[in-house]
Amino acid sequence: MIELDVQRAVEGAEIPSNDALERWVEAAMQGQRAEAELTIRIVDEVESAELNTQYRHKPGSTNVLSFPFDCPPEVELNLLGDMVICAPVVAREAAEQGKRLEDHWAHMVVHGTLHLLGFDHIDAADAEEMESLEIDVLEKMGICNPYREIEL
Repeated sequence: MIELDVQRAVEGAEIPSNDALERWVEAAMQGQRAEAELTIRIVDEVESAELNTQYRHKPGSTNVLSFPFDCPPEVELNLLGDMVICAPVVAREAAEQGKRLEDHWAHMVVHGTLHLLGFDHIDAADAEEMESLEIDVLEKMGICNPYREIEL
C-alpha cells in the first residue's frame, strides 16, 4: 500500500493525476517494497534550481530530485522519502526528446522512486542496473524504453 502526499506548487502546468502518480510509484516498488509513505512535490524552475543548488551543488533546475529518508533500524516507519519534480523541465524534455508527456512523467516518477529505494547511477554498473529496472518497469506499463534514441 502506498500513502502518497502530492504537493502542487506550480501554476499552469500539465500535471498527472494523483492516481497516475501513485500507479507509477507502485510499479517502481514492485518486488522492492510492499508499503511506503512518500511525498511528491511538483515545482517550478525557481524552486527546483534552489533545491538543486542547495543539495547537489549544481546550478539550474533539474527534472527530478529524490531525498530518501534514512530510518534508524530501531524505528519502524514506512517513510520512503520525498521526491521533487520540476513540471516545466519535464514538459520541455518530453518535447525535446519527442516523447509523450505522460510517458516522460511516468519515467521521472519511476526514476525518482528507484532513487528513494536506494538505486543510483553514479558509476557505470549501477547506472546499467538502474536503467534496466526503469526500462522493465516502464515496459510493463506499455511505455517504450526512455533511453532509446529518437529521430526528431
